Amino acid sequence: MLINLTEVLTRDGKKLKSDAPLEMEAFESKLGSFPICRKDPVHLEITNTGNRVLHVEGKAELELVIPCDRCLEDVHYAMVLEVDKEIDMKQSSEDRIKALDEHYYIDGYNLDVDKLLYGEILVNWPLRVLCRKDCKGICNVCGVNLNHETCDCESTDLDPRMAKIRDIFSKFKEV
Repeated sequence: MLINLTEVLTRDGKKLKSDAPLEMEAFESKLGSFPICRKDPVHLEITNTGNRVLHVEGKAELELVIPCDRCLEDVHYAMVLEVDKEIDMKQSSEDRIKALDEHYYIDGYNLDVDKLLYGEILVNWPLRVLCRKDCKGICNVCGVNLNHETCDCESTDLDPRMAKIRDIFSKFKEV
């Protein structure tokens, strides 16, 4: 959704409050596509602090479906995103690039809410998502989910660099 900023820019101290719907259906990145199963409206407050500088504050709550890092089962991961940005509307897009100030969510006098939240999701992406704390993962040999069933595969997880030493010890067991 696009929010027109021209009304806020008319005078210093002007505020605009908005409950903008999130139109994004899935979060797409190099990691894959993650569906958004629940999304609340994005509460935004945009304030003209003077000299064509806008202060954007906001909050969004959404729930993504992310696979567990160990067993690959779907996990419903809730995110609460806090937005706190300063936007200098005097700068041109070339000046922003030179200053490494990437306001890609500003297009002319419009604020793109989906692009703003995309960046916030990316920054707040979890390092690890587990279906539960004691997730056993999947078997490296047969691929069975060890949370639901067991397998008869050999479970020794040895360093491949130690394979020669393991071979030596296995020869001694035969004697």
